[in-house]
Amino acid sequence: MKLKPLGSRVVVEPIDNEEVTAGGIVIPETAKEKPQKGHVMSVGPGDRDDDGKRIALDVEKGDVVLFAKYSGTEIKVEGKKLLILRESDLLAIVEE
Repeated sequence: MKLKPLGSRVVVEPIDNEEVTAGGIVIPETAKEKPQKGHVMSVGPGDRDDDGKRIALDVEKGDVVLFAKYSGTEIKVEGKKLLILRESDLLAIVEE
């Protein structure tokens, strides 16, 4: 299934945090923090300005981004957890 976000929205696949601490303690699912980092899977065309022209988004498919902890709408597609976020909910692009 392909998702094409509308407007200035992006589809992000969250990157799960470590499940085992450095000391070897396994963290249960219920105690884990919500991920705040993810891969951009697809990008919408952008919003329109006053003249009707599209405003391009700053992120592209494949970027790794940081996003606000409780932002976006969580969905499941083919067993994967995905988030649909507005570009304004993204905090930064991670450059490595």
